[in-house]
Order: sequence, then structure tokens, then C-alpha cells
Amino acid sequence: MAPRPSLITGPADTLSCCSAQAVYRFPDQVWHVELLPLHQQLYVLCAKTGIYCLSLDQQSRVTEAPTGDGDGDSKEADGPANVLPVDADACIFPDADLCAFTLLSNFIITLAQAQGKWWMELHELPAPSQEPPACRHISKVGFSTGAPAGGDGDAPASRFLPVLCCALAPGSGDGLWCSGGFILAEPLFSLLFGVDAAMLDSPMILGGFPDGQLCSVPLKALSAAADADTNAAAGPDPPVKVLHHLEEPVVFIGALRTERREADEADAPPLPPGDADCVVAVGHYGKLVAIKAGRREEAPAPELREYYLRGPVLCAACSSGSRMYYSTHSDISAVDLECGSNASDSEDGDDAAAGVLPPVLAPASLSICSVVALSLSSRAAEGESELLALSAKGRLMTCDLCSPEEVHPVRLTPDKAGQRIKELLSGIGNVSERVSFLKKAVDHKNRALTCLNQVLDVSAALLSGQDGAKPITCTITAAWSRLLLRDTLSISCMLENASDHSLEQGWTLCVQLLAGTCALDEATADTGTTYTFPVEQLPPGGQREVTLPLGTAEDAKLELPLTVSCALFYSLREILDSGPDSLDDLFPDDSPLLSPDREGICLPLSECTIDMLQCLRVGEAAGPASAPDPVEAFLETAGVPAESNAMGGSNGLGDECLVPSAASIKVSSELLKSALKDFSVGAALSCATLRWLLAENTAAEALSSQDVSEVRGLAPDGGEVQLLIREVAMNDLCPAGPIQAVEILIQSSSLADLCGVHHAVIGRIQALVLEQAAQGSGPPDLRMQYLRQIQANHETLLKEAQALRDRLCLGDEASATAEKLLSIYQQLRNPSLVLL
Repeated sequence: MAPRPSLITGPADTLSCCSAQAVYRFPDQVWHVELLPLHQQLYVLCAKTGIYCLSLDQQSRVTEAPTGDGDGDSKEADGPANVLPVDADACIFPDADLCAFTLLSNFIITLAQAQGKWWMELHELPAPSQEPPACRHISKVGFSTGAPAGGDGDAPASRFLPVLCCALAPGSGDGLWCSGGFILAEPLFSLLFGVDAAMLDSPMILGGFPDGQLCSVPLKALSAAADADTNAAAGPDPPVKVLHHLEEPVVFIGALRTERREADEADAPPLPPGDADCVVAVGHYGKLVAIKAGRREEAPAPELREYYLRGPVLCAACSSGSRMYYSTHSDISAVDLECGSNASDSEDGDDAAAGVLPPVLAPASLSICSVVALSLSSRAAEGESELLALSAKGRLMTCDLCSPEEVHPVRLTPDKAGQRIKELLSGIGNVSERVSFLKKAVDHKNRALTCLNQVLDVSAALLSGQDGAKPITCTITAAWSRLLLRDTLSISCMLENASDHSLEQGWTLCVQLLAGTCALDEATADTGTTYTFPVEQLPPGGQREVTLPLGTAEDAKLELPLTVSCALFYSLREILDSGPDSLDDLFPDDSPLLSPDREGICLPLSECTIDMLQCLRVGEAAGPASAPDPVEAFLETAGVPAESNAMGGSNGLGDECLVPSAASIKVSSELLKSALKDFSVGAALSCATLRWLLAENTAAEALSSQDVSEVRGLAPDGGEVQLLIREVAMNDLCPAGPIQAVEILIQSSSLADLCGVHHAVIGRIQALVLEQAAQGSGPPDLRMQYLRQIQANHETLLKEAQALRDRLCLGDEASATAEKLLSIYQQLRNPSLVLL
């Protein structure tokens, strides 16, 4: 088994070849690289493209290379001499679904994900002289590991790629060259893959998948699939064996020599075939699984031991001995799995002789950070080891792994002294880069903690003031204004910060508008429109006003009542650098702070209902346009064509039908006097009632200084509405005598406007009655027989209205039916009842 040549690659669209000092530029990210030394060919897997084959012949490369700015003959050049773009003709295996591959002599094994399965294919590599180069397909088999699969033709559902390598049995490596693979000693090969695999003398394909499963497939199963059935998708699944489940994405599979030998050190040159006696698999989050053959004579079984390293692990590499190197964001570390290396920690002092893996691992730091790819170099001198590392910034570094005890003091020559100075300067650069990386990480965490502390302070201040006055409030008002020569209805939200904490950058004021039809339906409660306004900076005592235009008078599309909700939102995604799962560690599931999508903290401020009374343009009158016929308006609303329109003539109802529709509500004078003390100072009860109804209307502020009990105004759609307040006596309700009441009379030529104002008045009176009932006030004695008669009359009217509605739906005498129905509705809107 030939030693693996040294090359390195990272997650970019360029690839560096160490010995040649050349750079190849690919059309997309480079995912995997393998070198075939026999033919001096480089096989590269490019994301969403396929596998490319490049010739490393020096003469052809120099001939094809473009002229660069640097001196290509200088050995001391800081950068590569040539940058070689890779043509599409070099792609010998175009397949956008490919995720991984490995080489075995003249064969290539590929792994792709499509149609909800993993597909493993066996191909024969093209001959060096073949033009154009193309792989010969041999077989294809599909299997499922339970990993989350993507759709047809999609990339892997996870951001992690699978890992492939070959494992050979002792003696089967003669004549075979395995890229990135290893030869396992007996009895580990038989215990791990089974006696059948050992007897077949079949190389095993090891695969580590993003779902954490470590699987094996016999290579001869792929060859047998081609002989049994040319259609591999319809044939039987290959004998896939699950060796272990790491429960996290597998990023590396390798093999080590863990048995202690006196003649060889852990980082000695490549060992003879069969000396690898331990398989290791590393997960992204730091789990390391080591599998070796147990020493129990009565029942031989593989010994499996799990270790936990500090993650996340980006990449790893195994030496020819017992040492493994792995890289995280902040450092490269080395761990030694030599049996008995930690014998002092074990209870049994004979662990070394028994070949037992160490109970714990002690990582040794190399003080190199931000490395995304590792490889053991084969260029090192006899008895030495060299580690190649590619940093996230594209720096290609070599690290001498000689132990301090192996270095003997020698007299430095000028050349060696210069080399030593370069090494020291390189080490200083590595330390400086690591310090810079750690400093940025610490600064980021400090800023995150500061922001989180400020957010929690504001949240605590608002939650502590739920029962009383809140330190941070948002006042909502509706008003008409002149905008672009058009009357526009807008809502204004005034955010006031009366707390001791400042609202820094990151806070957002969210204003949700929910139409009346959506607010009543729970199924559509989340269909409102939400507007967001960055707060930026609001110190204690500061104010910030935002305005939202709802529509113009000409639009006539405003749906009232409109519920307006204001809340403060702070997204924690930016300061935590992760998704919603990180919030589960900070807050419980039922925390009132978290937003429904668990993306941040949501603090409700206020909620207000905008109705017709707030949107009336008080004091304005409608234009000279004639009022519509209420019958025709009602038929148009119901979706039934009027007879006059259908026949092309007049309905013959006369001008008396143009009288505005009206609705009446009577409220006890005692109830209003008790509730409207602030509005009735120095004014009649009718005037105080009108002021109370229009208290939230900014256009009616002048009424507070006038004694008026009647007002006219325009609805948002331009229809005229009249409110008339007068005091009346109800003689038939109470046996003790007449009940003094206040009648609220609503008139409008528009049925929609009449219903809107009627709904707004009823809502205010209901809230008033509930408030007074909570204070213990009760109604006087009433004549129950009279009330029962009124109820019976209303039930009769409702039944008659339902019958007329059915006739209206059938289209029978539409105008006459609508006229009768409107008359019944008029009687229902003017009951002989009073709210006490």
C-alpha cells in the first residue's frame, strides 16, 4: 500500500498543490480531493458540478499556464507561480448530486443523494491516454440510512457532507492502492465486518453520514450487483452494515496503531501493512469513537470506547502511529490513543500489556487556529513528521511534529539560523492570528452579554408594571389630515420611555392592524398586517412618534372597527449567532417574554380599537350629491339586483324612501349621571353624553367647550351621519313611575355607516354598564309582563325578517320585499327598552 501523497484543500473554489506551487481555479467550491500518484492525476469533487481529473505533469502545466505578475522561477516567492483555470472538459463525471468519492487502484467509488436515498456507484477510471477521458460505469446500488434526505436533484439536506474511505484486510493490499484508506490487522477486520467479508477478501467501503451513522459496504457487493442485474435500482439492496451511531455528523474516519512497540514511536514513518489495529470516527460536535479488537479469549469481540473532545471539530488527520490531530475554530490539538499511555489513571496496571485503550484523552495544543483542512505530509525526512494545514484565510502552513526529546542540540549554521528565524516568525504570526481570533470572540460575547442584560432590564421593568402604570407606553390615536391634497385617515403611535433604561439599537416597535372581521374570527386572528419601525435610540424621558396612513376618503375601503396592537420586539438571533434552539437554554417553554416564533423577546405595550366614532369628521357636511335609495343600496349589498335596474325603469317608491335610516338607543339617566361625572360638570346630561361618545375623536375637541347635543359629520367613506342626544321619559317600564332616560338617535343615509356608528355606541355603553355593575349598582323594579311582551314582539319580527330574507334570496318581488325588510330592521333598531 503506497503512502498517500500530500495535498490540501479548503472550502473555496481554488486548490493548492504543495510540491508544485500551483493554484487551480474551479467553477465552484472544492469539496474533496484525491491524488492518483501512479498516473500523476488529481481528482477533485466540485460542488454542484461533478468530479474533475487534472494531470500534474510539469511540462504540460508550464506550457498551458498563463503568464503571471510574479517570478515563477523564484523558489522564495510569497505566492504560487501559476493560477490555472479548470476547463469544463476536465469534468469526467458530471453529476450535481455527488457528495463524496474515494479511489481504489483503477476504480472510483462515488456517493450521491437523490430520490430519498444514498446512491453508491462503482466506476472504472479512464486510461491516461484516453481522449476524451470518461469513467466507465460498472454498478449502482441505493440504500437508506435514515438521514434526512433532500428532494430529487437537491444537495444534501444537511450542511455536512458524508465521508468515504476504504478498509483492506491483511494481505489484500498487494497490488491495490487505496486513497485515504488503511489496512486493518486481524482479528479486528473479522470482528468489525464479519467472517464472510474476511473470507471473501473484499475491501470494505466505510461511510460516515450527516445523521451520525457509521456504515460499511463490501466492495464486491457493488461488483456483484452489476453481474446480477444491470438495473441496480430494481435489484436487492446491498448488505449495508451499521457499525455505530455517533448521533452527530461524522467528519472523519481513520485508523491508528495503538499497540506499544519499543522500536517505533507514535509518529514513526509508515508502518508495514496490517499494523493498524484501531478504527476511529470523529463527530462534528466532538464525539470520538475508537474501535479495536478485544483481548478476551473466551468470546472475542470488538472493544468500543467513546471520548468527548472540545468541538466543533472541522477536520482531522491520523499519523502512522497512535496520534490523531484535529482542528477546531480556535486551535489544533493532538490526542494519543496508545494503549497504556495513561496507565496511571487506570485501576488495572496491566492495561498496557492487555492492549486496552486509555480511559481518557489529554489533548495537546499546537496553538494554531482557524484551520479548515489537515493532512500528514510524506515529504518529511526519515524519522520526522510534518503536518500540512490550510487556514480559513487561505494560508498553507507546514508544522514540524518532532517531539522535544527527539531534538538534539546542534550548532546552528547561518543557513539553519535563518531557517530557525523564519520558523519563529511564522510561530509568532500563528500566535498573533490566534490571539486576534480569540479577542474578536471575547469582544463579541461581551457585546452580546451587554445587549442581553439591557434587554432583560427593560423586560423586567415592563413586566413589573403590568398591574399599574407601565414605564414604557404607546398611545394610539386616529386623526384626519390633509396629505397630497387628499383627506387621509391616519393612526399615530406615540412611544414614551418613562423608565430608567434606554432603548438601544436592536429594539423594534411593531404595530399590528387587525380588521374587525378578522378580530372576531379566531381562525383568522393572525392574518393582520404588521408594520415594524426600528427604535434606534430612545433615552429615558424620550418620545418617538410613528404615523400610519389607513386610507383616504376617496378609497372607501377601510374596514372598521380596526384593532391596533403595539409591542416592542428584540431579535436575539444576532446576539446569539444561532437559531431559536439557543433560546431554550435561556427561557422556559411557557416564558411570557418569547415571541410566538421563538426568535426573540416580545413585550406588548397597548391595544386600541378604532371605530366609526373616532373616525367621524365632525362639523363637515356631505356634498350636493343626492342620497341613494335605501332599497337599492340594500339590494346591492345583498347581491340581488333591484327591479328598477332589471326592468330599466323606476321603482315607483317615491321620495319618501330617501328618508335616512335611523337607530335609537336609550340609556338610564341615573346610569349616565353616575358614570359621566367628569363630562357633566356645568353641562346638561345630553351634552355630557355627546362629549363622552366623541371623547376619542380629535376633530371633536371643540365640543368640550360648547353646549351642544346634536352633531353632524362625515364617515370615512363620505356618507353623512347625524348624532342627536335628547332626554326622554319611559312610562311603561317601572310601576313606581316614569324612568328618566337619554335617547341616542343615529341617522344616516348609508346603511353601512349607520351600522358602524351603532356598533361603536353599543360597545361604549356595554363597557359602561359592566363598569357600573362591578361597583354594585342595580336596576330598579320593572314590569316583567311588559318586558315579556316586548321580547315576544321582537321574536315575531325576527321570524318575519328571516322569511323575508329567504324570499329575497329567491328573487321574488325584490324591491317590495326589501322595503318590508328595511321597515322591520327599523323597528328592531328602535326597541322600547332602556339600558339601566
